[in-house]
Amino acid sequence: MKTHKTASSTILNILFRFGEKHRLKFAFPSGRNDFFYPSYFERGQVEGYQPGMCFNVICNHMRFRYLEVRQLVPPDAAFVTVLRDPALLFESSFHYFKNVVPLTWKLSGEDSMSEFLRDPWHYYDPDGINAHYLRNLLFFDLGYDNNLNSESPMVEARIHEVEARFQLVMLMEYFDESLVLLRDLLCWDLQDIVYFKLNTRRGSAISQLTPELYEKATNWNQIDSKLYRYFNATFWRKVDAYGRERMARDVEELQQENEKMKRVCIEGGQAVDPESIKESDMQPWQPLGEKNIQGYNLKNNIEKRYKRLCRKMLTPEIQYLTNLGANLWITKLWSHVRNFFGF
Repeated sequence: MKTHKTASSTILNILFRFGEKHRLKFAFPSGRNDFFYPSYFERGQVEGYQPGMCFNVICNHMRFRYLEVRQLVPPDAAFVTVLRDPALLFESSFHYFKNVVPLTWKLSGEDSMSEFLRDPWHYYDPDGINAHYLRNLLFFDLGYDNNLNSESPMVEARIHEVEARFQLVMLMEYFDESLVLLRDLLCWDLQDIVYFKLNTRRGSAISQLTPELYEKATNWNQIDSKLYRYFNATFWRKVDAYGRERMARDVEELQQENEKMKRVCIEGGQAVDPESIKESDMQPWQPLGEKNIQGYNLKNNIEKRYKRLCRKMLTPEIQYLTNLGANLWITKLWSHVRNFFGF
């Protein structure tokens, strides 16, 4: 379940690579890069869907609807999602989506987020276009009412529902530990979870939250805060069950492998601003009116054994999705040709 602004694009790249490597069957959105978000997910939104079809991987943005997803995957499918500190998520979402949320257009100046948090109800309309990006976005993505009273017993009930449905709830703040738990859950190898950070903003575009703003953002997103606190506790219980020392060793091993791949793949060893990206295929999507999302340049003369992996690890989400969709179409066409000619 791909949540917004939680490093989920990086996780998506991991899933795309694993699925492609093992020729798994993806449920892709029909003609889009999301499942008609922010509408609720429906099976009919899947490309080529017919009743009774079963898929190995569903991982594009959606507003979650458990029973619809459940009908598309095997009985033993693993349900996984990722959360982020709600105050930090709010900061990221506010700036990333501000040009598609009319509620923020009333705000002016460089400190518009501070102005919003000074008196949120002066600006916020629960029924406003794309207003969900401004309050309890995690709860909304998981399919629930993000404008519930935070003291309603329904909030706790929904949190327990998430726990019952998802085998693993990862935390962005403990990303490497989360990937180690994911590898353990799915019986993967270390190479399956190596990664580069994708879809990240340049440092100068990130607002530094003062303690006062952090508290205001946390209180404004009180439902997400309850959700996060609950799964922070369950996360560390899973780490304890895995073993703290074992976890530390595995995290170190993952980080060493990531550093090795940086040296192998990335020119300069780090992300660059969009205007410095040389290949158009490596250009990440930019939010409306902004050019803050960084990307990478591939090294020249990469060893042959790493060339394919390096390119895939660095390919932005939309381009990778497009490539996988094209490969799916070619596979379908070839299957029809084989059936027609009987070979």
